[in-house]
Amino acid sequence: MLLFVLFASFAALLFLGTPIAICLGSSSLMTMLVQGAGKPLDAVMAALPRIVSASTSKFVLLAIPFFILGGNIMERAGISKRLIDLAEDLVGHIKGGVALVCILVSCFFAAISGSGPATVAALGLIMIPAMIKAGYNPAFSAALMATGGAIGVIIPPSITFVVYGSIADASIGTLFIAGIIPGLMMGAALIVTALWIGRKYDLKVLPKTDMATKWRAFKDAFWGLLMPVIILGGIYGGIFTPTEAAAVSAVYGLAVGMFIYRTVKAKDLYAILIDSASVTATVMFITAAASLFAYILTRARIDVAISTSLIEFTGGNFIIFFLIVNVVLLIAGCFLDSTSALFIFTPLFAPVANALNIDIVHFGTVMVVNLAIGLVTPPVGVNLFVACGIAKIDIKTISRAVMPLIIAAITVLALVTYVPFLSLALT
Repeated sequence: MLLFVLFASFAALLFLGTPIAICLGSSSLMTMLVQGAGKPLDAVMAALPRIVSASTSKFVLLAIPFFILGGNIMERAGISKRLIDLAEDLVGHIKGGVALVCILVSCFFAAISGSGPATVAALGLIMIPAMIKAGYNPAFSAALMATGGAIGVIIPPSITFVVYGSIADASIGTLFIAGIIPGLMMGAALIVTALWIGRKYDLKVLPKTDMATKWRAFKDAFWGLLMPVIILGGIYGGIFTPTEAAAVSAVYGLAVGMFIYRTVKAKDLYAILIDSASVTATVMFITAAASLFAYILTRARIDVAISTSLIEFTGGNFIIFFLIVNVVLLIAGCFLDSTSALFIFTPLFAPVANALNIDIVHFGTVMVVNLAIGLVTPPVGVNLFVACGIAKIDIKTISRAVMPLIIAAITVLALVTYVPFLSLALT
């Protein structure tokens, strides 16, 4: 009964186009009221503030606003333009080089922003028009930028890894390093696909630049490129924790923007802080609502029932288990954002992974790669909507263009899933 109320109300609200946080919170409240029927309302609702407070006040989640702030500062400092200039000088003279620039700069910026939509928003305004000018059609240009932006949740530092680590009680630093190889593989797969598709276009190339020009572009982008080195080097060198690293990234970004590039002025700080607070509030609102949903699953023992059924169904076979996980998450990614999906499915799948002796870091990497693909799967792929707005095309048009790129990404997912070495080699 409780299972039906929870999922039926959630599905109904989602179908009506209700924001995902409202879907999660409202369906959870309905289930709590049904579960506590006949009891005083204050007794039924007494657990609500405790659950919400506990889920949003974890120390590790402080990394989220600081990474968002650091990424916003570096974007306002003009680092995206500098990274694009560097990539164009390196590979712009190759046929299809603008597509290479799109993916390379996405990988660079992913290591600064930690967010898929932020990567698309920061780079898309420059890269999508540049790809169209080079000869690619608008739909493919927007699709490639959207898919390239999805790398932002895999390559460290990643906000999605922070959320998973807080739920699964896994080391954030280890998760970060586990995302490096899968993220680079995703970039390589997109490059191969873009070059293959680019054969049918009459593509223009940029003039080849000399070493002096390349060196100037590198020096100009150096301070932006140094940011992920400081963050990851500090974490793995034991100098600071991932949460402290997030704060360091914000301070470093501010110093670079104000005193080195001098593109961030004191008057810009208000807008940067407001934007960062707005994005953080959205993430934390979803986190609070999703944690309430996860609490209902646990309280009603739904998670145990599903986990037990999965273990019995798979018969201890990790291949079948991962196949189920990937199918479920790929479908969920069509409708849910990554934070909501993690709170819903991690409590269901992680105990099964433990029972099958699957490394929790490897399992987290598989989940995050799945949810990265979810950023570009219609009808609710967030990156697609950001790219559509920039390219001025509709979701139907970009959905067709993105399919070959999704197939390439799923190929990488299959390799990461069944070859744990790819996730764990550097840990």
